[in-house]
Amino acid sequence: MGNKRARVIAFYLPQFHTIPENDEWWGKGFTEWTSVAKAKPLFAGHHQPNIPGELGFYDLRVPEVREAQAKLAKDAGVEGFCYWHYWFGGNRRLLERPFNEVVDSGTPDFPFCLGWANHSWYQKLWDPSGKGDKLLIEQQYLGVEDYTNHFNEVLLPAFKDKRYITIDNKPFFVIYSLKNKEEIQLIIKTWRRLAIENGLAGIHFVAVQRGETKKEIHDLGFDGMYRLNSYLNVHIKQGFLKRALLKLRIKFFKNPRRYDFDEMTKHMYDEQSYDEDTIPLIVPRWDHSPRSGNLGIVMTGSTPKRFAKQVRKACEVISSKKEEHKLLLLLSWNEWGEGNYIEPDLKHGDAYLQALQSEIIY
Repeated sequence: MGNKRARVIAFYLPQFHTIPENDEWWGKGFTEWTSVAKAKPLFAGHHQPNIPGELGFYDLRVPEVREAQAKLAKDAGVEGFCYWHYWFGGNRRLLERPFNEVVDSGTPDFPFCLGWANHSWYQKLWDPSGKGDKLLIEQQYLGVEDYTNHFNEVLLPAFKDKRYITIDNKPFFVIYSLKNKEEIQLIIKTWRRLAIENGLAGIHFVAVQRGETKKEIHDLGFDGMYRLNSYLNVHIKQGFLKRALLKLRIKFFKNPRRYDFDEMTKHMYDEQSYDEDTIPLIVPRWDHSPRSGNLGIVMTGSTPKRFAKQVRKACEVISSKKEEHKLLLLLSWNEWGEGNYIEPDLKHGDAYLQALQSEIIY
Protein backbone atom coordinates (compact mmCIF):
# COMPACT_ATOMS: atom_id res chain seq x y z
CA MET A 1 0.00 0.00 0.00
CA GLY A 2 1.23 3.50 -0.85
CA ASN A 3 1.75 6.52 1.35
CA LYS A 4 -1.17 8.25 3.05
CA ARG A 5 -2.12 11.90 3.17
CA ALA A 6 -3.93 11.47 6.49
CA ARG A 7 -4.33 9.19 9.47
CA VAL A 8 -8.03 8.34 9.21
CA ILE A 9 -9.66 6.98 12.35
CA ALA A 10 -13.23 5.75 11.87
CA PHE A 11 -15.80 5.79 14.67
CA TYR A 12 -17.27 2.33 15.18
CA LEU A 13 -20.67 1.57 16.72
CA PRO A 14 -21.01 -1.77 18.59
CA GLN A 15 -24.83 -1.72 18.55
CA PHE A 16 -25.29 -4.54 16.02
CA HIS A 17 -26.00 -7.46 18.33
CA THR A 18 -28.76 -8.24 20.79
CA ILE A 19 -28.50 -7.53 24.51
CA PRO A 20 -31.07 -8.17 27.27
CA GLU A 21 -31.53 -4.46 27.97
CA ASN A 22 -32.50 -3.66 24.37
CA ASP A 23 -34.82 -6.67 24.35
CA GLU A 24 -36.55 -5.20 27.40
CA TRP A 25 -36.69 -1.61 26.18
CA TRP A 26 -37.45 -2.07 22.49
CA GLY A 27 -38.63 -5.65 21.99
CA LYS A 28 -37.04 -9.05 21.56
CA GLY A 29 -34.23 -9.13 19.02
CA PHE A 30 -33.80 -5.35 18.69
CA THR A 31 -30.54 -4.05 17.21
CA GLU A 32 -29.66 -0.97 15.17
CA TRP A 33 -30.77 -2.94 12.09
CA THR A 34 -34.37 -2.81 13.36
CA SER A 35 -34.54 0.96 12.88
CA VAL A 36 -32.56 0.84 9.63
CA ALA A 37 -34.86 -1.72 7.98
CA LYS A 38 -38.06 0.08 9.07
CA ALA A 39 -37.03 3.47 7.61
CA LYS A 40 -39.23 4.99 4.89
CA PRO A 41 -38.76 7.80 2.36
CA LEU A 42 -40.16 11.05 3.78
CA PHE A 43 -40.01 13.38 0.76
CA ALA A 44 -39.54 13.20 -3.00
CA GLY A 45 -36.10 11.81 -3.82
CA HIS A 46 -35.42 10.65 -0.26
CA HIS A 47 -33.67 7.26 -0.45
CA GLN A 48 -34.75 4.95 2.38
CA PRO A 49 -34.26 2.31 3.58
CA ASN A 50 -30.50 2.01 3.14
CA ILE A 51 -29.75 -1.70 2.87
CA PRO A 52 -26.28 -3.10 3.63
CA GLY A 53 -24.28 -4.59 0.75
CA GLU A 54 -21.62 -7.25 0.93
CA LEU A 55 -21.51 -7.46 4.73
CA GLY A 56 -25.28 -7.95 5.01
CA PHE A 57 -27.30 -7.42 8.18
CA TYR A 58 -24.39 -8.60 10.26
CA ASP A 59 -24.07 -9.62 13.91
CA LEU A 60 -20.94 -8.22 15.59
CA ARG A 61 -20.62 -11.33 17.76
CA VAL A 62 -19.40 -13.13 14.63
CA PRO A 63 -15.59 -12.83 14.31
CA GLU A 64 -15.66 -13.27 10.51
CA VAL A 65 -17.73 -10.07 10.27
CA ARG A 66 -15.15 -8.11 12.24
CA GLU A 67 -12.37 -9.51 10.04
CA ALA A 68 -14.24 -8.49 6.88
CA GLN A 69 -14.83 -4.97 8.22
CA ALA A 70 -11.15 -4.55 9.04
CA LYS A 71 -10.10 -5.67 5.56
CA LEU A 72 -12.48 -3.22 3.87
CA ALA A 73 -11.26 -0.40 6.11
CA LYS A 74 -7.57 -1.16 5.61
CA ASP A 75 -7.95 -1.37 1.82
CA ALA A 76 -9.65 2.04 1.82
CA GLY A 77 -6.81 3.70 3.75
CA VAL A 78 -8.42 3.79 7.20
CA GLU A 79 -5.76 3.51 9.91
CA GLY A 80 -8.04 2.04 12.55
CA PHE A 81 -11.38 1.98 14.33
CA CYS A 82 -12.39 4.06 17.33
CA TYR A 83 -14.73 1.74 19.22
CA TRP A 84 -17.37 3.47 21.32
CA HIS A 85 -17.70 1.92 24.77
CA TYR A 86 -20.25 2.48 27.54
CA TRP A 87 -19.40 2.58 31.24
CA PHE A 88 -22.28 4.03 33.25
CA GLY A 89 -20.57 3.78 36.64
CA GLY A 90 -20.29 0.96 39.13
CA ASN A 91 -18.99 -1.43 36.45
CA ARG A 92 -22.30 -1.15 34.56
CA ARG A 93 -21.49 -1.65 30.88
CA LEU A 94 -23.50 -2.27 27.73
CA LEU A 95 -22.59 -3.53 24.25
CA GLU A 96 -19.10 -4.47 25.43
CA ARG A 97 -18.89 -7.93 23.87
CA PRO A 98 -17.53 -7.09 20.36
CA PHE A 99 -14.64 -4.99 21.66
CA ASN A 100 -13.86 -7.42 24.48
CA GLU A 101 -13.56 -10.18 21.90
CA VAL A 102 -11.32 -8.03 19.69
CA VAL A 103 -8.93 -7.55 22.63
CA ASP A 104 -9.14 -11.09 24.01
CA SER A 105 -8.75 -12.85 20.65
CA GLY A 106 -6.05 -10.59 19.19
CA THR A 107 -8.04 -10.37 15.96
CA PRO A 108 -8.56 -8.71 13.63
CA ASP A 109 -4.95 -7.55 13.32
CA PHE A 110 -6.08 -3.97 12.74
CA PRO A 111 -5.37 -0.84 14.82
CA PHE A 112 -7.97 0.51 17.22
CA CYS A 113 -8.60 3.03 19.96
CA LEU A 114 -11.44 3.80 22.34
CA GLY A 115 -14.05 6.49 22.78
CA TRP A 116 -16.16 6.76 25.93
CA ALA A 117 -19.80 7.53 25.09
CA ASN A 118 -20.42 8.95 28.57
CA HIS A 119 -24.06 9.93 28.25
CA SER A 120 -27.33 8.62 29.62
CA TRP A 121 -29.61 6.61 27.37
CA TYR A 122 -33.18 7.77 26.75
CA GLN A 123 -36.23 6.57 24.91
CA LYS A 124 -36.51 9.71 22.82
CA LEU A 125 -39.53 11.40 21.32
CA TRP A 126 -37.17 13.74 19.40
CA ASP A 127 -38.89 16.84 20.73
CA PRO A 128 -36.23 19.61 20.60
CA SER A 129 -37.12 20.50 24.21
CA GLY A 130 -36.47 16.93 25.36
CA LYS A 131 -39.98 16.74 26.80
CA GLY A 132 -41.37 13.24 27.08
CA ASP A 133 -37.98 11.50 26.87
CA LYS A 134 -37.81 8.51 29.21
CA LEU A 135 -34.56 7.74 31.03
CA LEU A 136 -33.40 4.17 30.36
CA ILE A 137 -29.99 4.14 32.03
CA GLU A 138 -28.20 7.01 33.72
CA GLN A 139 -24.57 7.97 33.28
CA GLN A 140 -23.15 8.27 36.79
CA TYR A 141 -19.88 9.73 38.08
CA LEU A 142 -19.05 7.83 41.26
CA GLY A 143 -15.61 9.08 42.22
CA VAL A 144 -11.96 8.07 42.04
CA GLU A 145 -12.48 4.43 43.06
CA ASP A 146 -14.91 3.89 40.19
CA TYR A 147 -12.70 5.79 37.74
CA THR A 148 -9.78 3.58 38.79
CA ASN A 149 -11.89 0.44 38.21
CA HIS A 150 -12.91 1.77 34.79
CA PHE A 151 -9.26 2.32 33.90
CA ASN A 152 -8.13 -1.10 35.09
CA GLU A 153 -11.05 -3.05 33.63
CA VAL A 154 -11.36 -1.41 30.21
CA LEU A 155 -8.63 1.08 29.37
CA LEU A 156 -5.40 -0.53 30.57
CA PRO A 157 -5.82 -3.90 28.77
CA ALA A 158 -6.61 -2.00 25.57
CA PHE A 159 -3.77 0.52 25.97
CA LYS A 160 -1.24 -2.28 26.39
CA ASP A 161 -2.38 -4.00 23.18
CA LYS A 162 0.16 -3.58 20.37
CA ARG A 163 -2.68 -2.57 18.02
CA TYR A 164 -3.70 0.46 20.07
CA ILE A 165 -3.40 3.78 18.20
CA THR A 166 -1.07 6.36 19.72
CA ILE A 167 -0.33 10.03 19.21
CA ASP A 168 3.11 11.20 20.34
CA ASN A 169 3.55 7.73 21.91
CA LYS A 170 0.39 8.19 24.04
CA PRO A 171 -2.84 6.17 23.67
CA PHE A 172 -5.51 8.12 21.77
CA PHE A 173 -8.74 8.36 23.78
CA VAL A 174 -11.98 10.25 23.08
CA ILE A 175 -14.45 11.51 25.71
CA TYR A 176 -17.83 12.33 24.19
CA SER A 177 -19.63 14.51 26.75
CA LEU A 178 -18.21 17.41 28.78
CA LYS A 179 -21.42 18.15 30.68
CA ASN A 180 -20.02 17.30 34.10
CA LYS A 181 -16.81 19.28 33.77
CA GLU A 182 -15.49 18.92 37.32
CA GLU A 183 -15.75 15.14 37.17
CA ILE A 184 -14.27 15.01 33.67
CA GLN A 185 -11.28 17.00 34.89
CA LEU A 186 -10.85 14.60 37.83
CA ILE A 187 -11.17 11.56 35.54
CA ILE A 188 -8.50 12.89 33.18
CA LYS A 189 -6.16 13.63 36.07
CA THR A 190 -6.75 10.18 37.59
CA TRP A 191 -6.35 8.25 34.35
CA ARG A 192 -3.25 10.15 33.30
CA ARG A 193 -1.63 9.34 36.65
CA LEU A 194 -2.63 5.67 36.37
CA ALA A 195 -1.28 5.47 32.84
CA ILE A 196 2.13 6.76 33.91
CA GLU A 197 2.16 4.45 36.94
CA ASN A 198 1.58 1.55 34.53
CA GLY A 199 4.54 2.43 32.33
CA LEU A 200 2.72 4.44 29.63
CA ALA A 201 3.79 7.88 28.46
CA GLY A 202 0.39 9.28 29.39
CA ILE A 203 -2.89 9.52 27.45
CA HIS A 204 -3.74 11.75 24.48
CA PHE A 205 -7.23 12.91 25.47
CA VAL A 206 -9.57 14.20 22.76
CA ALA A 207 -12.76 16.12 23.52
CA VAL A 208 -15.90 16.74 21.53
CA GLN A 209 -16.04 20.53 21.28
CA ARG A 210 -19.52 22.00 21.26
CA GLY A 211 -19.94 25.44 22.84
CA GLU A 212 -16.67 25.38 24.79
CA THR A 213 -13.67 27.49 23.90
CA LYS A 214 -10.33 25.86 23.18
CA LYS A 215 -8.97 27.25 26.45
CA GLU A 216 -11.82 25.68 28.45
CA ILE A 217 -11.12 22.30 26.85
CA HIS A 218 -7.38 22.49 27.49
CA ASP A 219 -8.01 23.60 31.09
CA LEU A 220 -9.95 20.36 31.62
CA GLY A 221 -6.80 18.47 30.64
CA PHE A 222 -7.52 17.58 27.02
CA ASP A 223 -4.79 17.51 24.38
CA GLY A 224 -7.04 17.84 21.34
CA MET A 225 -10.61 18.14 20.14
CA TYR A 226 -13.00 17.72 17.27
CA ARG A 227 -16.18 19.64 16.63
CA LEU A 228 -19.17 17.35 16.28
CA ASN A 229 -21.51 20.05 15.02
CA SER A 230 -19.17 21.71 12.55
CA TYR A 231 -20.89 19.92 9.68
CA LEU A 232 -24.20 21.51 10.70
CA ASN A 233 -22.87 25.05 10.48
CA VAL A 234 -24.73 25.23 7.19
CA HIS A 235 -27.87 25.73 9.31
CA ILE A 236 -26.26 28.62 11.18
CA LYS A 237 -24.91 30.21 8.01
CA GLN A 238 -28.24 30.21 6.20
CA GLY A 239 -29.97 33.55 5.99
CA PHE A 240 -33.12 34.48 7.92
CA LEU A 241 -35.44 33.83 4.97
CA LYS A 242 -34.07 30.35 4.32
CA ARG A 243 -34.35 29.45 8.00
CA ALA A 244 -37.92 30.74 8.14
CA LEU A 245 -38.93 28.73 5.06
CA LEU A 246 -37.31 25.65 6.54
CA LYS A 247 -39.33 26.04 9.75
CA LEU A 248 -42.55 26.41 7.78
CA ARG A 249 -41.82 23.28 5.75
CA ILE A 250 -41.10 21.29 8.92
CA LYS A 251 -44.28 22.57 10.60
CA PHE A 252 -46.78 22.20 7.77
CA PHE A 253 -45.36 19.37 5.68
CA LYS A 254 -43.82 17.38 8.55
CA ASN A 255 -40.54 17.03 6.68
CA PRO A 256 -37.16 16.52 8.37
CA ARG A 257 -34.67 19.37 8.23
CA ARG A 258 -32.81 19.10 4.95
CA TYR A 259 -29.45 20.60 4.00
CA ASP A 260 -27.33 20.26 0.92
CA PHE A 261 -24.18 18.11 1.22
CA ASP A 262 -21.97 20.57 -0.69
CA GLU A 263 -23.19 23.42 1.51
CA MET A 264 -22.34 21.31 4.56
CA THR A 265 -18.83 20.69 3.25
CA LYS A 266 -18.34 24.38 2.51
CA HIS A 267 -18.90 25.27 6.17
CA MET A 268 -17.11 22.33 7.82
CA TYR A 269 -13.57 23.72 7.92
CA ASP A 270 -12.54 27.13 9.24
CA GLU A 271 -9.46 28.72 10.83
CA GLN A 272 -9.52 26.44 13.88
CA SER A 273 -9.47 23.35 11.65
CA TYR A 274 -5.85 24.21 10.75
CA ASP A 275 -4.75 24.20 14.41
CA GLU A 276 -2.53 21.35 15.58
CA ASP A 277 -4.94 20.46 18.41
CA THR A 278 -8.09 20.30 16.27
CA ILE A 279 -9.01 17.16 14.29
CA PRO A 280 -11.23 17.76 11.26
CA LEU A 281 -14.13 15.44 10.53
CA ILE A 282 -15.03 13.78 7.27
CA VAL A 283 -18.71 12.84 6.90
CA PRO A 284 -19.76 10.73 3.91
CA ARG A 285 -23.48 11.34 4.44
CA TRP A 286 -26.05 12.03 7.14
CA ASP A 287 -29.67 10.92 7.49
CA HIS A 288 -30.99 10.60 11.01
CA SER A 289 -34.53 9.68 9.94
CA PRO A 290 -34.28 5.91 10.70
CA ARG A 291 -34.07 6.89 14.37
CA SER A 292 -36.02 10.14 14.47
CA GLY A 293 -38.41 10.10 11.51
CA ASN A 294 -39.66 13.54 10.45
CA LEU A 295 -37.87 15.20 13.36
CA GLY A 296 -34.44 14.24 12.04
CA ILE A 297 -31.81 15.92 9.88
CA VAL A 298 -31.04 14.81 6.34
CA MET A 299 -28.11 15.89 4.21
CA THR A 300 -29.25 15.71 0.61
CA GLY A 301 -27.15 15.34 -2.51
CA SER A 302 -24.33 13.22 -1.14
CA THR A 303 -22.48 11.16 -3.75
CA PRO A 304 -19.14 9.34 -3.65
CA LYS A 305 -17.69 12.04 -5.93
CA ARG A 306 -18.82 14.83 -3.61
CA PHE A 307 -17.47 12.94 -0.62
CA ALA A 308 -14.10 12.60 -2.37
CA LYS A 309 -14.07 16.37 -2.82
CA GLN A 310 -14.72 16.81 0.92
CA VAL A 311 -11.86 14.44 1.83
CA ARG A 312 -9.56 16.32 -0.56
CA LYS A 313 -10.36 19.58 1.23
CA ALA A 314 -9.81 17.99 4.66
CA CYS A 315 -6.41 16.70 3.53
CA GLU A 316 -5.45 20.21 2.44
CA VAL A 317 -6.44 21.52 5.88
CA ILE A 318 -4.08 19.11 7.70
CA SER A 319 -1.24 19.17 5.15
CA SER A 320 0.97 21.51 7.22
CA LYS A 321 0.55 19.67 10.51
CA LYS A 322 3.13 17.35 12.04
CA GLU A 323 2.99 13.84 10.59
CA GLU A 324 1.70 12.37 13.86
CA HIS A 325 -1.09 14.95 13.93
CA LYS A 326 -2.33 14.61 10.36
CA LEU A 327 -5.54 13.13 11.69
CA LEU A 328 -9.03 12.96 10.25
CA LEU A 329 -11.96 11.44 12.11
CA LEU A 330 -14.41 9.57 9.90
CA LEU A 331 -17.99 9.97 11.08
CA SER A 332 -18.58 7.06 10.81
CA TRP A 333 -17.75 3.50 9.84
CA ASN A 334 -21.17 2.02 10.60
CA GLU A 335 -23.67 4.49 12.11
CA TRP A 336 -26.44 3.17 9.88
CA GLY A 337 -29.22 4.54 12.08
CA GLU A 338 -27.89 8.08 11.59
CA GLY A 339 -27.08 7.50 7.93
CA ASN A 340 -23.42 8.39 8.44
CA TYR A 341 -21.77 5.15 7.39
CA ILE A 342 -19.18 4.19 4.79
CA GLU A 343 -19.69 0.44 4.67
CA PRO A 344 -20.98 -0.90 1.33
CA ASP A 345 -24.70 -0.68 0.64
CA LEU A 346 -26.93 -1.90 -2.18
CA LYS A 347 -27.28 1.54 -3.78
CA HIS A 348 -23.61 2.54 -4.07
CA GLY A 349 -21.71 -0.69 -3.40
CA ASP A 350 -18.24 0.21 -2.11
CA ALA A 351 -18.07 3.51 -4.01
CA TYR A 352 -17.69 5.64 -0.87
CA LEU A 353 -14.80 3.46 0.29
CA GLN A 354 -13.22 3.82 -3.15
CA ALA A 355 -13.68 7.59 -2.96
CA LEU A 356 -11.88 7.68 0.39
CA GLN A 357 -9.06 5.50 -0.92
CA SER A 358 -8.60 7.69 -3.99
CA GLU A 359 -7.91 10.76 -1.83
CA ILE A 360 -6.01 9.19 1.08
CA ILE A 361 -3.61 6.75 -0.59
CA TYR A 362 -1.05 7.94 -3.15
